[in-house]
Amino acid sequence: MEVYSWLKRSLSRRQKSSLPTSTSTADNNKNSAQKTEERFYGITDQLIEFVKSFSIDTFKNFSLPDVEEGLIRAAGDGGGSGNVRDDLSDWQERHAVLILSNVKELSQLRFRLCPGILKEQEFWRIYFKLVWSYVAEYELHAIRLAKLEQMRLENEAEVKFSSYEVEMSEAKPPLPLGSGASLKSDSYLTESSNSETDKVFNN
Repeated sequence: MEVYSWLKRSLSRRQKSSLPTSTSTADNNKNSAQKTEERFYGITDQLIEFVKSFSIDTFKNFSLPDVEEGLIRAAGDGGGSGNVRDDLSDWQERHAVLILSNVKELSQLRFRLCPGILKEQEFWRIYFKLVWSYVAEYELHAIRLAKLEQMRLENEAEVKFSSYEVEMSEAKPPLPLGSGASLKSDSYLTESSNSETDKVFNN
């Protein structure tokens, strides 16, 4: 009886301890995936610390080239998806969403600056110029991966097309043996018949 009670208590303790372990594992996997994504988009501790040092004057005192600024203003206030702009690349758009969620100070700055002091396009152009040295290698890495993926898809499409051509050529029925001779024989018989008919009518 004592052994049974001890075994029951041990199983009970194991079941209770397994629940938080399972939850903890799921949380760890989620955090790991989140960290991997943030790393891919250049959200590093160094970048976060640098962005936290930004102030309103950082953006107000940053001068964009006249030509670029003119193009930005001419573009107007087009629609964006959520907190980002349509004129950003896919990588920059995702980076912007992640940095806003990681650095509340930047989100607050953007709220205070846009659109009263800066247009949305200007804000993000200035931001990416400020952080270029921190994120350039990550963006270039993403561009290279995108090009490799495009090349892979194009190669797959070519292989599929070549396979289709081979299948179509193999599906064509071959001409029967002696078909050429048979056609010549039919032609000869027709000519002979026409010749005999002409003789009959001429006589």
